[in-house]
Amino acid sequence: MTDKTLTSTIKFTVPGDDKDNMRQTLRSVFDALSEKGYNPVNQIVGYLLTEDPTYITNYNNARSMICKLDRDELLQELVRCYLFDKH
Repeated sequence: MTDKTLTSTIKFTVPGDDKDNMRQTLRSVFDALSEKGYNPVNQIVGYLLTEDPTYITNYNNARSMICKLDRDELLQELVRCYLFDKH
């Protein structure tokens, strides 16, 4: 390892995805989890942290839908919305 490696910061860049599609998919997954009686926030966080799809119900095709999203892009958008949206 060189001195430059120890002092440099690696930039992480995620290509943009369709934000509306991510929002709609996340809302559908949230609704499916709610309808099945789960705490949707906890279940989605579990999936995002572990990438284990069994945190998401198969009901209304929710598991398949969330697995089609790029997890890195979704996390990036969630952080961006948390920090910059004024809701």
